[in-house]
Amino acid sequence: MRNSTVNMPNWIPLILRLAAIYNLLWGAFVILFPKAGFEWLGIEAPNYPCIIQCLGMVIGVYGIGYWIASRDAATHWPIVLVGLLGKLFGPIGFVYNAWWGALPWTMGATILTNDLLWWIPFAAILIHAARIHETRRTTVEGLTLERALRTAVLQNGQNLFDLSFKSPLLLVCVRHFGCTYCRETLSDLSKQMEQIQRVGLIPVVIHMGSIEQGNSMMQRFGLDAVGQVSDPDRRLFRTLELPFGTLGQLVSIKTFWRALVEGVVFKFGFGSFVGNGLQLAGTVIVKNGQVERAIRHDSPAERTDFAELTCPVV
Repeated sequence: MRNSTVNMPNWIPLILRLAAIYNLLWGAFVILFPKAGFEWLGIEAPNYPCIIQCLGMVIGVYGIGYWIASRDAATHWPIVLVGLLGKLFGPIGFVYNAWWGALPWTMGATILTNDLLWWIPFAAILIHAARIHETRRTTVEGLTLERALRTAVLQNGQNLFDLSFKSPLLLVCVRHFGCTYCRETLSDLSKQMEQIQRVGLIPVVIHMGSIEQGNSMMQRFGLDAVGQVSDPDRRLFRTLELPFGTLGQLVSIKTFWRALVEGVVFKFGFGSFVGNGLQLAGTVIVKNGQVERAIRHDSPAERTDFAELTCPVV
């Protein structure tokens, strides 16, 4: 198996420490000079500066949390999540109150550095922390390919490990059912089914939904006769080394281009999350309990040509 270790890049602790320093300085400033910000913006200061000082204390405490999280973001990700939620809901609350005249729009100047500046870095940190957590989870569980294949059972009672000795398997691991690219993959699989079966491969769809949800989606694309494995814990996904996507992979230009310009989303639609939205897809050929060939996607929008993948197998 390839080395799929996800290391903590240096920019993550750097960003969190900068956020910690910023919050501590800003919190201290607000506590010491509660009226200064209002005076700079030409706004009447509130009659009770202690309320503003209390807000400064909360901001400063967040700074302590960010510094702790910088030591291991994969372990302390809840701190980053709470921080990001605050930076999301704060601007929403401000816009609502400013729209109805309860606050002057000039107060929004502080949102730029207090909130908006941190949206993308914090989101990227959370996604990367999730990837690291997945890698650690796989290591702790000690999953082997044989064990994962043996516990993956089709509706007829056959497990994938034993079945792979009878005929090579084409394991099509899809993203969550709500993803338009998952639906495109199932459509492609349906159209190329004849050629796949002609070379002696047994196709199996691996998904993160329930069997009932799988049945509904498979029927939609004429794949009723194709085997499926429900893998909500992503055991097979992790064992086959199909990673979580990074922020850049999940919201790339390619993802939006294919969805909107090429019209994938208009053709296949989208739905609610059924599974983990960070999980990327891939297609793996397993023969005699071993991986013969694998395509692991680097983007939700990546498309597999099953016919080209399967031709040289037998």
